[in-house]
Formats: sequence, C-alpha cells, structure tokens
Amino acid sequence: MAIAVVLLSGGLDSATTLAIARDRGYECYVLSVDYGQRNRSELIAAVEVAQSAGVCGHQVINVDLSVFGGSALTDRSIDVPTEGIKPGIPITYVPARNTIMLSLALSWAEVLESNDIFIGVNAVDYSGYPDCRAEYVVAFEKMANLAIKTTNSGNKLNIHAPLINMSKAEIIQKGVNLRVDYSVTVSCYQASESGLACGVCDSCRLRRAGFEAANVSDPTRYK
Repeated sequence: MAIAVVLLSGGLDSATTLAIARDRGYECYVLSVDYGQRNRSELIAAVEVAQSAGVCGHQVINVDLSVFGGSALTDRSIDVPTEGIKPGIPITYVPARNTIMLSLALSWAEVLESNDIFIGVNAVDYSGYPDCRAEYVVAFEKMANLAIKTTNSGNKLNIHAPLINMSKAEIIQKGVNLRVDYSVTVSCYQASESGLACGVCDSCRLRRAGFEAANVSDPTRYK
C-alpha cells in the first residue's frame, strides 16, 4: 500500500483531505505545524481528527512564525477582521506558511519513501491567499522534484490538492459521504481555548455558508 504524508491543521478542509487520502487507499502519516498561531485549539482538534481516522503516525512540529509577525493569525497586536470578506489579500494571510509546511512534509515524505503529499488548499471558497492557488501547487511540485534524491531513481513526487477546485459546499458534501466528523474540527481564526468559534471571522463565514449551501446541519460550536 502506498504511503502519503497529509498536512492536517485540524480544520474542515484538512480533515476532508485526510479522509480523501484514506479513501484512495493510502497509508496516511499526518503532519501538523505549530506555527505560533493564536488559535491553539485547532492543534488539539488535529490530534482528535488524526486519532479518529486511525492514521499510521502523527507529528506536530514547532516552527514559530510569530517571531516575524505580519499576520493577524500570528501577531496578537493585529485584530482578526470581522467585517466580512473583502477583495485582495487579507491580513490573516501568513507569509510563506504553506511553503514552509509543504517543505516539512517533503522532508518527512523522503524519510518515509513516500511519493505523495496531500494538502487541503482551495482556490474557490478561499480568502485570497496566494499560496492556495493551483499554479502554486504545480510550481512547488516541480521544485520539489528538483530537490529530492528519490527523483534520481526515477520516482516522482506528487503534491495532491483534491479540494483545489471545489466549493465549500462540495467539500462538506464529500466529507459527509466519507463520514468526516466535522463537529471535532476547528476552523475559526480566533477560536476559544475550548474550540468555540467566533462566528464572524472570514473562516467562520465561509464555513457557515458552506454548510448552508450543502444543506447540511452545521455542527460548529459557536461562542
């Protein structure tokens, strides 16, 4: 059975991505990154999601991006916007976050002799992040295959982004079909320590609208 490294934040999208990887027959090794995010409860959610999925291994790596700041998700002096989604790249964008996470996943994939990495980025119902676009994923995959030793033996590393062209409603419907328990996931940018969502940040708005569009009861625990 093929091995895959799956990036898992503890949110709705990454939990669905993990379920898709398992449904495709991969033995899944899950990687979560503690990057100094203000929402600590998502890391707790990631542990619960990984355990319920029965993954082969789960690593939580600390890379503290809060030392740089520049994002409302890592700098507590910057307020998380709650006035609704606006055009452009929002202040919740964390510079180079997906590049760092994919690089860590790439390192583990080499050790595991895995040719497959899964990431739950989405270019349809997203908040304007440049590292959630299909062209970014393609470019990283090309770079990765120039950087690793396994390509010298004829193998190719594949970066899978199964949600890239799906709406939030389609993602939720897919997850429901794969029996994802969304009640344990945390997507809110400023969730409480116990995982209660604020209901007004961009991520909460997208999540709530997704459940409504999918005609699925929203199991999110709000403040």
